[in-house]
Amino acid sequence: MSNPGEGDLTPIDGLSQLAGYFEAGCKPAEKFRIGTEHEKFGFRRDDLTPPPYEPGGIRAMLEGIGADGWSPILDKGQPIGLTRDGASVSLEPAGQFELSGGLCRTLHETKAELDAHLAEVRAVAEPLGLGFAPLGFHPLATQAEMPWMPKGRYGIMRRYMPKVGTRGLDMMTRTCTVQVNLDFASETDMVRKLRVSLALQSFATALFANSPFYEGKPNGALSNRALVWTDTDKARSGIPAVVFEEGFGFERFSDFALDVPMYFVYRDGHYIDTAGAAFRDFMAGKLPGLEGQYPTMGDFADHLTTIFTDVRLKRFLEMRGADAGSPAMMGAFSAFWVGLLYDDAALTAAEDLVRGLTAADLMVTRAAVPTQGLDAPWRQGKLRDLLKPLLAIADSGLAARGLTNADGADERIHLDPLRAIAEGGPTQAEHWLSRFKGAWGGDVRPIFAEAAI
Repeated sequence: MSNPGEGDLTPIDGLSQLAGYFEAGCKPAEKFRIGTEHEKFGFRRDDLTPPPYEPGGIRAMLEGIGADGWSPILDKGQPIGLTRDGASVSLEPAGQFELSGGLCRTLHETKAELDAHLAEVRAVAEPLGLGFAPLGFHPLATQAEMPWMPKGRYGIMRRYMPKVGTRGLDMMTRTCTVQVNLDFASETDMVRKLRVSLALQSFATALFANSPFYEGKPNGALSNRALVWTDTDKARSGIPAVVFEEGFGFERFSDFALDVPMYFVYRDGHYIDTAGAAFRDFMAGKLPGLEGQYPTMGDFADHLTTIFTDVRLKRFLEMRGADAGSPAMMGAFSAFWVGLLYDDAALTAAEDLVRGLTAADLMVTRAAVPTQGLDAPWRQGKLRDLLKPLLAIADSGLAARGLTNADGADERIHLDPLRAIAEGGPTQAEHWLSRFKGAWGGDVRPIFAEAAI
């Protein structure tokens, strides 16, 4: 989740201004970039327990990494993040360590950035006796065993979440994801990409499923992270039907956002609890407790960070449907979406595959994916039926980009882990279940060593 910031202090004068916020993200295709975000669970190597903020835990990690040219981000004087050269390190509520990467032109650059970050994390973690494992849901710890980070917005969310769903605190403390952030050229381009990516997000959830364990045992899910999201907060998550309505665009999304319940207003370094109130009331000067005060564009940008739809619209599009996974799979996640969305012919082919589906249709698949994975229903068949056609489209999209690394290989190499699955190999979740039933002898603890970065 985002680090705090006061943001743009420009007053808001109406819906068209909010639409203009998104429109400002439009850029020509030659300036499209790739931004990745990936999270991982920390664990003490001696007993596998989650490390606290301090002592000898997450704060020490931030301070150790920060010594290499990063600037600290503070919340009431305590480090809760880092920033450097357009990238940032932030903390999820239970100390899940997140890199929000810089803007990369190629997938090769994205891989190099990830490799460098993981090396940095390992170098600092080892003398602290810590390890980090990117998994979609914590395989061992109970919710009560997870620590809480000293980040103001998390205290507000912690109080509010149990009022709107049964799994919100699990989402905050026991899940990790990988995201890729991608650009759009125009409002029309945004709509095409948002509709396709929302329609296919459940496919990505199934393909990248990596969380089959709950408190030390299988519980029938392949993605416990995705299962958590089915009852976290339906007012701000899932697949918003408005996206598929005729006339959808920046202004319609802005109007949708005004009715998503707020969490907070950030003023003078402090979070003011406004959980459950509508941003629309804030614009009218009727926000309870802040009557007569009006929002700024920075407040609107902060509010957008609290909308947790499967694909989130900001000044770019965030793909949010996948479990954190191995470095190769995290690279494949970015490659999959870049291949589908950054080439017009590929995007058109993907549109053909999802044509005619409604938000209600997609929610049926979404509900089945956490437990059924690639065998979840899709039209008259299963999601698995999409594997080879979608990978072929993504492959063609990356080939059209023609961007090679130092060895002359183009970006298609980053799809290799997905080709193995398409040829009958296991997903990450299926691999771990096989290990649990076989070599691990019913003990989930070896996953930490085998999944560690």
